[in-house]
Amino acid sequence: MNTEKFNRAIQLIDQANSEDPNIETWQGKEYPKEVLYSLRMSDMLTNFMPSPSTALKLAARSQHICRWEHPRKDYEMNRSGYLLWRKEQNKFHAKKTGEILASIDFDAETIEKVQFLLLKKQLKKDLQTQALEDVVCLVFLQYYFTDFAAAHSEEKIISVLQKTWAKMSEQGHQKALTLSLPENDKELIVKALS
Repeated sequence: MNTEKFNRAIQLIDQANSEDPNIETWQGKEYPKEVLYSLRMSDMLTNFMPSPSTALKLAARSQHICRWEHPRKDYEMNRSGYLLWRKEQNKFHAKKTGEILASIDFDAETIEKVQFLLLKKQLKKDLQTQALEDVVCLVFLQYYFTDFAAAHSEEKIISVLQKTWAKMSEQGHQKALTLSLPENDKELIVKALS
C-alpha cells in the first residue's frame, strides 16, 4: 500500500465530510456529523479486524460520505421509500468515493473494490463486504442505538434489532455482545434475540 496516497485519500474523504452542516457533540467537542461517523467507522474497523485491507479501510471511512446531500425526507416515509433511499445512498457513496480516489490516481483495482464494498455486493458471501456490514451495525449499536431507542416504540426497536442482527456475521455477533452499552439497551438486545 502506498501510505502517502492512502493518507491523502483519507484527508480528502474527511474534507468532503467536513462540509456537513449537521453538527454533533461528542465528549465536549463539536464535529460535522459525518466526520464523527467516519472516525467511529475507522476506529470500530481497527477494533474489529486486526489488519483490514486498504480497500476496506477506505470503504469504512467513506461509508456515509456527504450523506446529507440526499436526505431521508426526500423519499417516501415507508419501508419501500427507506429501501430506495438506502440503495441510492450506496450508489452515491460509491460514485463519490471513486471520484476522490481517481483524482489522486489510486489504482483501478482498489477503486473497484472500494465501490464493490460500498454497494454491499455479495453480503454474506464476500468476507470484506460482510466485515464492512458488521462494522456498520456495531457503530450503530455502540453510538446511535440509545437515541434511536428513545425515539421509537419497543415493537419498532425489537424489529430493527432483529434485522440488524440478521445482517451480521457470527464474529459480528460476538463483538456486539462485548460492547459497553447502557443496561436498557442490553435488555432490549436480549429481548430481541430471545
